[in-house]
Amino acid sequence: MNTQVREIEDLGEGIKRQILAYNKDIMAVKVWFDKGAIGYAHKHHHTQITYVEEGEFIFTIAGKERILKSGDSCIIPPNVEHGTTTTTGGLLIDTFSPMREDFL
Repeated sequence: MNTQVREIEDLGEGIKRQILAYNKDIMAVKVWFDKGAIGYAHKHHHTQITYVEEGEFIFTIAGKERILKSGDSCIIPPNVEHGTTTTTGGLLIDTFSPMREDFL
């Protein structure tokens, strides 16, 4: 198990990520979005729970648009296309099961 917080990674285009903790079964990640940044539509085999720590985000999950504000959360099932953008900037806490090996 790795509980060591990693350095913040600049992913470009106004998005930064920091892995908080993980083991093979689960991973928690902070993701910062600058105003107008886009988390492009994608899908993966992991279950994802996202909590909005700060800001307002427009999520598109399986073709349906939803606005999430600070304190809101959503669950994204495996292999479902999803993406987000923000007009305010903000911070998300993403949890993945199993862990995202591609983030390491």
